[in-house]
Amino acid sequence: MAVPSSLVGLSTAPFVHEVDARWLMAYAAGLGDHNPRYLDTLAPAGIVGHPLFPVCPEWPVVLAVRDLAAERGVPLDELRRGVHANHDLHIHRPVRADEQLTTVGHVEAVETRKPGAYVLMRLETADAAGKPVCTTWQASLYLGVAVHGPDQGAGTAPTLPEPPNGVDTPWMEHERPVIAGAAHIYTECARIWNPIHTDPVAAKQAGLPDIILHGTATHALGVTRVVDVYAEGDPTLVRRVTGRFGGMVLMPSSVVIATRDVGDGVIQLSVRSATGAPAVRDGFVVLGDRSGA
Repeated sequence: MAVPSSLVGLSTAPFVHEVDARWLMAYAAGLGDHNPRYLDTLAPAGIVGHPLFPVCPEWPVVLAVRDLAAERGVPLDELRRGVHANHDLHIHRPVRADEQLTTVGHVEAVETRKPGAYVLMRLETADAAGKPVCTTWQASLYLGVAVHGPDQGAGTAPTLPEPPNGVDTPWMEHERPVIAGAAHIYTECARIWNPIHTDPVAAKQAGLPDIILHGTATHALGVTRVVDVYAEGDPTLVRRVTGRFGGMVLMPSSVVIATRDVGDGVIQLSVRSATGAPAVRDGFVVLGDRSGA
């Protein structure tokens, strides 16, 4: 069987989540990020979500997009070969406590790539008033799976930031330990349940050497570093987060987070696993002013 390119143009049902302070605080704590902007509910302005928090309410929508393929006959064993390939999050305003968020997924592209079928989705999250909170362009690669029909939607994703020519800003590197239970903690705090991250049997069945840390968790560790170093601890400055996922992060181990400021509020970001493999590459964090706080 193959992933049909006729998926392009389909949308999921809306998924509604009640986001409370407990969830926002748990997500940050699950990353070991103790920034008071995520935790101090006594602050006059209240708390906000970590910039990568939107992956939490988006997760059921990602699964619903996969279900659209299953409903059209793609076998579950082929769909289980899907890996998170690219992530491009556009933040219209920070997530806050005690609000209702609604997320809908749209299939934007299905293309044949050398590793397998490439499926690009656009995830739109809005508040109870219908105002946009964030938009994510997320791609999955179904390894070894073909595409049925002609490629559709090529070139629809937004272009990535490009550093100015001649930038010679040195990279800063920071080693961050990843504890043995990191994936279990992230799973529960994010409410993202995928057994390859917590169950060795499921990981082995998927062809992995062991359970691995979620790609979004690895990415979030890098974003935490950017907020701490380049945004003076203010997560509301983050407007966009991008990255491509690659090497696996096993536990216990460590990652090396590399960052550099290339100007105009653009911070380059990469994360390497303990083996030196690029766990997150081609990453950027775009910072703005404090108008979104």
